[in-house]
Amino acid sequence: IFWGAVTQVKARVVSGMRPTGKLHLGHLVGALRKWGELQTDYDCMYFVADWHALTSDYADTTQLTNFACDNVADWIATGVDPERSTIFAQSLVPEHAELYLLLSMVVPVPWLERVPTYKEQIDQLKDRDLSTIGFLGYPLLQGADVFIYGAQYVPVGDDQVPHLELAREVARRFQGIFGSLFPEPQPLLTHYPRLPGLDNRKMSKSYANTIDLSDDSKTV
Repeated sequence: IFWGAVTQVKARVVSGMRPTGKLHLGHLVGALRKWGELQTDYDCMYFVADWHALTSDYADTTQLTNFACDNVADWIATGVDPERSTIFAQSLVPEHAELYLLLSMVVPVPWLERVPTYKEQIDQLKDRDLSTIGFLGYPLLQGADVFIYGAQYVPVGDDQVPHLELAREVARRFQGIFGSLFPEPQPLLTHYPRLPGLDNRKMSKSYANTIDLSDDSKTV
């Protein structure tokens, strides 16, 4: 009898960041440190969410590539290892958009409208026209990002938990029609679910209240 070695398959983690500006302390303590830790026990896939960037920053894409390169450099500097994780650009995998389109055929609009961050950003970012299908469908595209790789876990802050709850609901609806296809992803909460910015709102590039990782000591 030949006793072969049993290969332990790691559970898959998928997460991404929008290249809409320089990364800040919120990214470091809220995501990047967690990303680095997860590489030991999980099959990690981290992507530049450039299509997601267009949902709110569609009017000016001139810095998108520069920000993407700058962001990935910060990922690597803070411990994301290209030898242990898969790093890629969302827009170079067109199946993300294809699956998003297919999911949109069966998801009711009110499911998207009730997502808390949708209402919050509409209220906070009054200087931008966010009355677009792309912005409304942002969480659905996130679901496609996760489903397409069969991810079991997604590292998130507390503000993104409703997005993941929506993804699980979408998976159940889609599978109720077409059969079992996607695992329902579970959250891996980051150590600091929400870091306050300089104005005590969530630290965010959109709110211009950040301390950037690349700021010099005088600026900090």
